[in-house]
Amino acid sequence: MNLISVIVTTYNWPAALELCLDSLFAQQDPAFEIIIADDGSTPANQERTQAYCANSPVPIRYVHHEDQGFRAGTIRNKAVASSQGGYLLFIDGDCVLRPDFIARHRQLAEPGYFVPGNRVLLSESFTQEVIEKHIPLNQKPLSYFMSLRLQKKINRVSAFIRLPLGFLRKLQPNKWQKAMTCNLALWKSDFLRTNGFDELFEGWGFEDSDLVIRLIHAGVKRKEGRFAAPVLHLWHRHNDKSKQDLNYQRLLDRLEQRDFIVAIKGVSQYCGDASNAPRV
Repeated sequence: MNLISVIVTTYNWPAALELCLDSLFAQQDPAFEIIIADDGSTPANQERTQAYCANSPVPIRYVHHEDQGFRAGTIRNKAVASSQGGYLLFIDGDCVLRPDFIARHRQLAEPGYFVPGNRVLLSESFTQEVIEKHIPLNQKPLSYFMSLRLQKKINRVSAFIRLPLGFLRKLQPNKWQKAMTCNLALWKSDFLRTNGFDELFEGWGFEDSDLVIRLIHAGVKRKEGRFAAPVLHLWHRHNDKSKQDLNYQRLLDRLEQRDFIVAIKGVSQYCGDASNAPRV
């Protein structure tokens, strides 16, 4: 495994995305590409982001579709179809990464496993401060975050601790809970085998859990990424959850269908167009 494809999902928040990109541009491990998965940002925000992408020291692509409500699974599928790497790393565009984030995920990568990392949540007021002052969180030492925790500006500091854990990372191979696409790594071959995100999950909710459940059904096991590769997640308002209950019921149904592995409407519909995604 050489090239890692980092899929960065975004929607109309270029200020946050710029902080995310800054942290990607400063990674210790340079063997990765970035694919911006834009779920319908306005033309002005698209232009701003594409201009910022010009500073990238690594290959970068920009994949965008029209705003038709929350369709994160769809735009991620389109982004994967344009990717060149053999290993996928999904993050959100309002996440800031530590300098060793890519390197740590590379160390954790292992055939037959997906790796969910965890996150540190910022408070609403501190997020506003970070955005306004463009604070480079990715460059701050552990002592800085300890101070933030004492001020209740972040919800935890334990995630920054680095522990080897070893076999303990594999103790819950079939756990699907708390595996989210703000910090999730898996082999592209496994993603394609399950047909990626199922676009039947429209609106906010559980499209990432559904992917993980189908990976487990396919025999791909969980390898815990805690105490290795956390992200700093900026505060934001919740998306429209009007379809949350419908999506959750579909998820519960699929939990019982152990032979349900391949998404009904997934990434396969875009794989023939991979060469058409523009570089920026």
